[in-house]
Amino acid sequence: MRMQAIWNDTVVAETDQTIVVEGNHYFPEESLHREYFTPSTSMTICPWKGMASYYHLTVDGQVNRDAAWHYRHPIPLARRVKNRVAFWHGVRIEPVRGERPTRRGRPVRRRPGRYAARRGQAALPT
Repeated sequence: MRMQAIWNDTVVAETDQTIVVEGNHYFPEESLHREYFTPSTSMTICPWKGMASYYHLTVDGQVNRDAAWHYRHPIPLARRVKNRVAFWHGVRIEPVRGERPTRRGRPVRRRPGRYAARRGQAALPT
């Protein structure tokens, strides 16, 4: 599914290739709209991913400090997040409008649960 990172009503990143680690969508670096990103001097350490570096976001003159982070050289166990960026501090992660949910690149169909079928309730539209 194509995902967007949105801050201050502006799409700052968009891709169909996020990966989710610990509940955070990590966007490939090439999906960032670089004009909104400025490197930060902030750094933190995650015990299993390694040293995180940050970016500030600037949209319409407003700055969201340290709103995005990345692991340039993650610990081997976390190699999936290398060259990817995750967001917080009010950045919304949402599917692109009109996109249908997918699982492994295939559309997900809605089906009524067993309870709904037993109770004679109408099925959800597909």
